[in-house]
Amino acid sequence: MSYLQAIGILLAIIAGLAGLSALSASAERAGPDFFDAVSRDGEIRVPQDFRTRFVHLGSYFVPKEPGAPGAGLHDVYTQPETVAYYRETGSFPDGAVLVKEVRHAEAATMTTGNAHWGADVAVQFVMVRDRQGRFEDHPNFGGGWGWGLFEEDAPQTNVAASWKGEGFSNCFGCHVPARATDWVYVQGYPTLK
Repeated sequence: MSYLQAIGILLAIIAGLAGLSALSASAERAGPDFFDAVSRDGEIRVPQDFRTRFVHLGSYFVPKEPGAPGAGLHDVYTQPETVAYYRETGSFPDGAVLVKEVRHAEAATMTTGNAHWGADVAVQFVMVRDRQGRFEDHPNFGGGWGWGLFEEDAPQTNVAASWKGEGFSNCFGCHVPARATDWVYVQGYPTLK
């Protein structure tokens, strides 16, 4: 091997290491849980152990009544670093992962009065902040977020065919009123304040 060939190989190795470093830096900027919630090809999934690793942002209770397709207790979680960033800037950082878990509501009269609580999981929603547009051609990414819906009978399968469509049968339909607050209903999340 000549001296020039050896230098060429060394430069190729250095370039390869620089590429790995850039990939690592990109993943780091995206937050530690980004790739826990999104595969490298853009498939969204529910992050493992989010109830113990994430911070509870707040809850909504939607009573079961006509015209209420999301009846139940809605608990929302995100990473601790997302809360810190939001409190500082008023926006969600790239890589923020929001998990909304909707549970069927149960009720009983207790010593404190009529009580309602969340029982079995009905659906889980996952939003993943993607400011970089990593998955522009993926149907579940748009509006700066990745969108996922996981139902009770298939908790590992994202059943959202597309993030945007008409009515309330997609992610966009429910989030239009929250467009001014980055598509998120932040008024119900005291942890962000």
